[in-house]
Amino acid sequence: MITVSNLSLRYGKRTLFEEVNLKFTQGNCYGIIGANGAGKSTFLKILSGEVDPTTGSVSFTPGERMAVLKQNHYEFDESPVIEAVLIGHKELYDVMKEKDALYAKADFTEKDGERAGELETIFAEMDGWNAESDAATLLSNLGIKEDAHYKLLKELDGNEKVRVLLAQALFGKPDILLLDEPTNDLDIHTIAWLEDFLAGYEGIILVVSHDRHFLDTVCTHVVDIDFGKMTIYTGNYTFWYESSQLALRQRADQNKKLEDKVKELQEFIRRFSANASKSRQATSRKKALDKINLEEIKPSNRKYPAILFNNQGREAGDQILQIENLRKEVNGELLFSDISLMVNKGDKIAVLSENSLATSAFYDILTGRDKDYSGEFKWGVTINIADIPNDTSSYFEGKNDNLIDWLREYSAAEKDEQFIRGFLGRMLFSGEEVLKKCSVLSGGEKMRCMFSRMMLQQANVLLFDEPTNHLDLESITALNNGMNDFRGTILFTSRDHELTQTVANRIIELTPGGIIDKLMSYDEYIDSEVVQKQREELYALS
Repeated sequence: MITVSNLSLRYGKRTLFEEVNLKFTQGNCYGIIGANGAGKSTFLKILSGEVDPTTGSVSFTPGERMAVLKQNHYEFDESPVIEAVLIGHKELYDVMKEKDALYAKADFTEKDGERAGELETIFAEMDGWNAESDAATLLSNLGIKEDAHYKLLKELDGNEKVRVLLAQALFGKPDILLLDEPTNDLDIHTIAWLEDFLAGYEGIILVVSHDRHFLDTVCTHVVDIDFGKMTIYTGNYTFWYESSQLALRQRADQNKKLEDKVKELQEFIRRFSANASKSRQATSRKKALDKINLEEIKPSNRKYPAILFNNQGREAGDQILQIENLRKEVNGELLFSDISLMVNKGDKIAVLSENSLATSAFYDILTGRDKDYSGEFKWGVTINIADIPNDTSSYFEGKNDNLIDWLREYSAAEKDEQFIRGFLGRMLFSGEEVLKKCSVLSGGEKMRCMFSRMMLQQANVLLFDEPTNHLDLESITALNNGMNDFRGTILFTSRDHELTQTVANRIIELTPGGIIDKLMSYDEYIDSEVVQKQREELYALS
């Protein structure tokens, strides 16, 4: 168990938490949620001892081992990869090093022999003889090939390092796991393996993540950081979100009788419990929901931006986009070739590729930013496109405008300040905030400005290249809802599993050997053996 008592953290006049009292128990996974800057990662650092609270304390059941996903990617650069993983179990690693040092001594004494015997006993009790093979299995499951296991960590690229540090945290099945954004830089198959691994984990897990699908699969509880308080709710992220939205609607409906509200909430819980039992989640997830107290369901204070794309200036005709034999190379590297497709009215297409340069190049070609390609494409005459590229820096660099003046530039007709303020207000920029200089915005604020710009353009076709980058969960959820509700055509690329699964009705994948084009959901696509075989054949042609 972890017990948090009267915890407060202040930086000068700013208070992150005040008088927090929580208990975390074995067999549960707690997803920590809150707006950007609410203190999610800082809370994990307090639990690990890296940051001291202003007041209060954290206590653990004696003898429990904690592991933390390291954020410093250079800390173990001089260690072989397999050794970096073994370091994750410090007690076992220290025994191994002491044992090796004793056996390496030239003048091995009787006393050394006694100590070596003690260490061998401890080593065996810790299952030390299987440690190296267990570490190697973890690395392989996380996508680190065998030939890299004995390289120095500094020889690996950034994505591979992240995986090694994740293996280090998971190694030896610690009693308490603290994971800050563990799915960053992982591919869909590795994330699925990690979801399965954590869903059956018997210790205590606390995780910070912006991946809603991941939170839904692994979490039994949600820890909501809001207004300097922390509250634990039973259920995964979607349960927390939908139940809090239901409670918000019920609070607004003053005329509804109490017994009707209770019946509605009970039906809501029953439906979620039934769904939980059918998913990959462990049985404990269903049991947790079955035991939920109706009093736990409360409306959230969280604010969600209003991302609404349906103010189309002109409805699209039937001719949307035709592409013939599109091909793109960069510095001799073939990104994709033989890309031919017809985009139909109302399509919501997820554009995939193993190489993110390929998807970005595809959007750059379609928007006219890139003229260096072969093949042809043609937009229909009624089409008005709006896009959000992967790199939005060109929209903000060198500009010193406030947000009103910045956005006014993209309004074709209406330039009135109140009109512009309305679009910024939907993105939660209110009052004096709209007079902020666009040059000082955070990544998430810049992306919300880009959504305002896109809504102003009244487009009937939308293109998105990784639009969830830098966004908090509230903005991701609002974007997901906006894309679902949009009545036009969308082409998009996103690493957010939930967004891709719920928005896309068609999947295309760009490869050096050609295109895969399927009318199916994202989950069906990634689970299809036929698609997997096709992918292997087409990528092999590169």
